Amino acid sequence: MRRLAALILSLAAGAAVAQPPAPRFRVGDRGFASLQEAVAAIGAGEGTIHIAPGTYRECAVQDAGRVAYVADTPGKTVFTRVTCEDKAALVLRGQAARVDGIVFSHFEVGDGNGAGIRIETGNLTVTRSMFLDSQSGILSAEDPSSTISVDHSTFAGLGNDPTGNGAHAIYVGNYGALRVTACRFERGTGGHYVKSRAPRIEVAGNSFDDTRGHMTNYMIDLSNGARGRITDNMFVMGKDKDNHSVMISVAPEGARNDSTGLVIERNRATLAPGVSWRPVFVGNWSGETVVLRDNALGEGITPTARKW
Repeated sequence: MRRLAALILSLAAGAAVAQPPAPRFRVGDRGFASLQEAVAAIGAGEGTIHIAPGTYRECAVQDAGRVAYVADTPGKTVFTRVTCEDKAALVLRGQAARVDGIVFSHFEVGDGNGAGIRIETGNLTVTRSMFLDSQSGILSAEDPSSTISVDHSTFAGLGNDPTGNGAHAIYVGNYGALRVTACRFERGTGGHYVKSRAPRIEVAGNSFDDTRGHMTNYMIDLSNGARGRITDNMFVMGKDKDNHSVMISVAPEGARNDSTGLVIERNRATLAPGVSWRPVFVGNWSGETVVLRDNALGEGITPTARKW
């Protein structure tokens, strides 16, 4: 009996060892071997892909549907180095996408625009994510009917473009609207921290710390102007700048959008120790009236100037 009991225990232990590993990607109760397989399973429908902790050298293209990409443990799911279509870890052109808790790092491609996320069509919502040490963080195409929202996320070490053209931490083309809230931007390596051509903008409660930036440009660049608000942000300008004249620019590339009544309020802006620049807080090329009020500006920063 003892031998039989030992044999049963041994077989049970062997069976336990032989169990297949938990799936890295899950859609409902189904597991998938790759992120692309999970995206394909949702297809033109709607679903959530739960992603186990780990470091992944893979990418995915979403051509349809509404897909949520959710880390089981925020900050512990890392996508790195591998891009789809020489663009990004996630190339999104479905109806909508949501990204929650994922870390994107070290993306470089030949045209200088390697990104964690390339959004080409559809709505995008990003929360609790990190974009690190790449050419771009989030890069969009044009979709005037859709919006992009980024909340509680970090952008660091972005803008390094080997072609010399300058990538950006966030670059949004002619999308309907951009909303950036409670995010941190730091250690830029070129370009702008936020560059947007969207006609509607909200940038609220963020930190732009350029203290350790290298050859950076504007903190916020509303390339063609915008209506909306920039409020309750903290800005620190560093001393290693490609362009140190302006912190926030309004329509420097032509006033294609209406900027009337754009509100810039309750922000705090200072210069990092050792900075000798005398920048303008808001450079306005739009020819329209921008509302500035209750901003706390450090010594050496001029509130605003009209540009031509």
